[in-house]
Amino acid sequence: MNVADLTGITLDYWVARGLPDFVREIYFTDSGAKVAVRGNDRGRPWDGRFTPSTSWEAAGVVLERATRFEVRARRAGEPVRCQAEFDGDGRVVDGYGECVRLALLRAFVTSRFGERVGEMMRHPQVLFGDRVEPVSEPSAVGDVADVPTPDGRIGDIGSPPR
Repeated sequence: MNVADLTGITLDYWVARGLPDFVREIYFTDSGAKVAVRGNDRGRPWDGRFTPSTSWEAAGVVLERATRFEVRARRAGEPVRCQAEFDGDGRVVDGYGECVRLALLRAFVTSRFGERVGEMMRHPQVLFGDRVEPVSEPSAVGDVADVPTPDGRIGDIGSPPR
């Protein structure tokens, strides 16, 4: 499958796969319609929906990893084109999309996997670097402190314990 054609859940999945320093597990919610992840992004635990294709909060995880990000001027009716570099390796990749967010995400997936990716695995899986292994069920949460709700704010301060 061409990275330039990725949208929705498939794009979300491949973005999650490209973040082994953050994502520990990938699973699916909402009857398989949404990607969800368990992981820890630079000290912030995450357990729940991961939809960077529709949410800048999730796409921000990718943007923070860009060491260079440039959006090219465009004419009406043309797709957005961006150039991005991730990890400071000097390799600049192009991304195209209907909006800046999609162009950024496609550039990120291209930087990790190249111009083509395989099929999305639609079952729970654990990431080990660039490799994934299926698991029968997502692990029970309990080893991550201050786990946010999927729709909540990460790092919200609650009331003190009694």
